[in-house]
Amino acid sequence: MAYDKFNVLRSTAVPLSIENIDTDQLIPARFLKATERVGFGDNLFRDWRYNPDNTPKEDFVLNNPIYSGKILVGGKNFGSGSSREHAAWAVYDYGFRCVVSSFFADIFKNNCLNIGVLPVQVSAEFADKIFTTILANPNTELEVDLEAQTISISGTDEKESFDISPYKKHNMLNGFDDIDYLQSIKTEIEDFATKLPF
Repeated sequence: MAYDKFNVLRSTAVPLSIENIDTDQLIPARFLKATERVGFGDNLFRDWRYNPDNTPKEDFVLNNPIYSGKILVGGKNFGSGSSREHAAWAVYDYGFRCVVSSFFADIFKNNCLNIGVLPVQVSAEFADKIFTTILANPNTELEVDLEAQTISISGTDEKESFDISPYKKHNMLNGFDDIDYLQSIKTEIEDFATKLPF
């Protein structure tokens, strides 16, 4: 399944400074029955967003109308816990295209990269600057440049580089998942196959 190409994303952001956010908070286990990658956004952070009677919790950031955007800024050790792919699906389906944190759990990070969500790992100091700036002005925009591998805070001189594997970077720039990538090099694969000894 192809995804939108990711090049430069400029957006306001939602600050969620809680550390050690695990995949069971991202998408509780009771919502894992579906096998298609749609509908999970409704239950992203379900137990933090809603009371038992399904009324929104006013003090949770996703229910605060002053914060919005396609970038989620999370606390350290984001996406820890079980390896459920559904956690990344929920982030994507909700509308986020980038998650920023000072540290990601490896499996969650890879699951995001597989479905078109860019995990941007920054230093703890830069993460603190982002939180401080957004809390002071919710209209602050972040600019994430995948080609240049930089993230910057608009209206300031604050900028930092981030790492990404060349393969995943190529796929995200082109909107490819792993199957799309193989399809894109089909001719090379066939040419290589013809040269194999039988």
